[in-house]
Amino acid sequence: MNTRETIENIRKRLSVFVQFTDEEVAYFAQFVEFRSFDKKKHIVSIGETDSFYNYVIKGLVRKYFYRGKEEIVTQIAKENEIITATVTYEEQKPSTYILETIEPTVFASIRKYKLVKLFEESHKMEHLGRMLITNIYQQKENWEYDRMRLNTRERFVQFIQNNSDLFQRVPQKYLASYLNIKPETFSRMKHLLQKRK
Repeated sequence: MNTRETIENIRKRLSVFVQFTDEEVAYFAQFVEFRSFDKKKHIVSIGETDSFYNYVIKGLVRKYFYRGKEEIVTQIAKENEIITATVTYEEQKPSTYILETIEPTVFASIRKYKLVKLFEESHKMEHLGRMLITNIYQQKENWEYDRMRLNTRERFVQFIQNNSDLFQRVPQKYLASYLNIKPETFSRMKHLLQKRK
């Protein structure tokens, strides 16, 4: 992995929020750790505490919890997206969620104490942090609204239209859970979609 190229890609991605000078990027890079995981590895398990804020450089990660014996998927993060076990990260309490890779995955991660230091030393980074959090909350609110507003078929069609790559990369049972659709219903709609094509 080319570290410089990776940092530059992150810079381009974040430039929609804040513009950084070369010196600022070099300073920020000192705080970042690159972490690699194989497929189906737990990044965070139930009961663990975790202090990493993760930006997905390559791969796929799912976030889920158990309701009885059923896995409830609440997030699927792909390249250029952020994922963390929020409560354990912010409060250092044991996690009730599991973060697990779906594909071999590479993160650009930053430890909480380093992020706090970065925010204290850089007004621009603190501003970026606020904007990222706001963006994440907006996405979460829109997703929750759509889950309530749209019927099963509409949720399925909208997701496929916006995430055709995930349709190919993510196991069907994970997508069904994420979309709050029964697996047999998801399978039937997938079959109808393929038939139409």
